[in-house]
Amino acid sequence: MRAAVLMLLTDEPMHGYQLMQAIAERTGGAWRPSPGAIYPTIAQLEDEGLVVVDKNGGRKLVSLTDEGRALVEDPENVPADPFEGHTREAETPDLRAALHGLQHAARSVAVTGTDADVTAAHKVLTDAKKALYRILAEDDGTTASPESD
Repeated sequence: MRAAVLMLLTDEPMHGYQLMQAIAERTGGAWRPSPGAIYPTIAQLEDEGLVVVDKNGGRKLVSLTDEGRALVEDPENVPADPFEGHTREAETPDLRAALHGLQHAARSVAVTGTDADVTAAHKVLTDAKKALYRILAEDDGTTASPESD
């Protein structure tokens, strides 16, 4: 997170929300940091004197300090590209969106379903978890998941 924020701020000052959007865009949506990840990172970088946070129209604009820019531009301190390996092919389905939809459906069953509905939904979710682990293991479907239920 830290390297991504520093790298993005070399281009221009940004608000926290802009940083979150820029990371998501650079990774094709594969990496979408939450406010709970981005704002503590900004605070830490500010404490270290690498960024400065200025209020701009009620929003906080984050900019690199001279020290932060020197750190980022120093060839000896250049970290690995934080966006490398987080890109996704255009045709690859968005698992986050699918998971988000699944979460909403499960919540609906939990809130409005009968006890039998909740029991059936639990089985569906448990079976889905096992099937996902089988995908990773390139399993033929005969073994259980590495995690217990």
